[in-house]
Amino acid sequence: MVAPRRPPALDRSEARDPRALSRALKAYAAPDVGRSLFEVAISVAPFVGLWFAMWLALSAVGYALTLVLAVPAAGFLVRIFLIQHDCGHGAVFNRQSVNNWLGRVLGVVTPTPYDHWRRTHALHHAGSGNLDRRGIGDVETLTVHEYLALGRWGRLRYRLYRHPLILFGGGPFFVFLLHHRLPIGFMRAGRIHWVSTMGTNLAIAGAVGGMAWAIGIVPFLMIHLPIVLLASAAGVWLFYVQHQFEETQWDTSDRWTHPTAALGGSSHYDLPTVLRWVTANIGIHHVHHLSSRIPHYRLPEVLRDFPELREINRLTFADSLKCVRLMLWDEGHRRLVSLRSIRQGPAKP
Repeated sequence: MVAPRRPPALDRSEARDPRALSRALKAYAAPDVGRSLFEVAISVAPFVGLWFAMWLALSAVGYALTLVLAVPAAGFLVRIFLIQHDCGHGAVFNRQSVNNWLGRVLGVVTPTPYDHWRRTHALHHAGSGNLDRRGIGDVETLTVHEYLALGRWGRLRYRLYRHPLILFGGGPFFVFLLHHRLPIGFMRAGRIHWVSTMGTNLAIAGAVGGMAWAIGIVPFLMIHLPIVLLASAAGVWLFYVQHQFEETQWDTSDRWTHPTAALGGSSHYDLPTVLRWVTANIGIHHVHHLSSRIPHYRLPEVLRDFPELREINRLTFADSLKCVRLMLWDEGHRRLVSLRSIRQGPAKP
């Protein structure tokens, strides 16, 4: 294993400066190939084992046990997706071409067209927290003034979109099973979006066809659909909590800077140890946005070496449940607020 480089020492004032932190964190952006291969193996192998255990349970015990086993299988699928996510940031192997091919293979399992997703996700990182660059790779968020300027049907559409049953129920189904099948919004953005999406679709069709031939299409769907739906709902929830919390940060382009938006607009979702492992430390999201090339297994090192970061935008699981009601950015108070809170009108800037 390659010994990690130590970051340069920072004084107390620099340790809270986003630009200084961003420079210091470059020392952690060094994948260890052996560790990365191990992380891939301990994510994929248990997923495959659980999948076949579900198949055996379906015929030998009953569907109830199959559904119970779908929960840990979905957890491992979330972890596989987050390793695919690391591939997109060049944080698994040192050669980006190797990262890309692993990401494409994992995209057949997740099911996410890797190259298309990688480019849209890069736009998310480049504009997260920028009020003038909303709409790609984020949860639609209106300001209080924008919401109040809508008509009745516009407000109803927005409230329905932000309703938990839509956002975390129907939304994940739409995104992972339907939206990812076509490069919607990127039809003219370049051939790679079509090649990535259609190539992934063909690979998925081949894999599904092979499994349907081996065990039957109905058993396959009874096993795989619950896994994908649970994993996608968990993934959307994680993505939501990472940026949709009360003290997040939004600015217009003239005030927006990447380091400040990364540190101020991303949460530290402090999950219990098991969930932290299953989610590949993605809850340390403020650090990830400051330096996206840091491998997921090195993110805890950053919190160890920079303890000041532990409490910045920290959310526990209980805290995160309260974020669901926050739907609008209040430019006056500079925080996310609920619909109920604006009945008296928006705050004055």
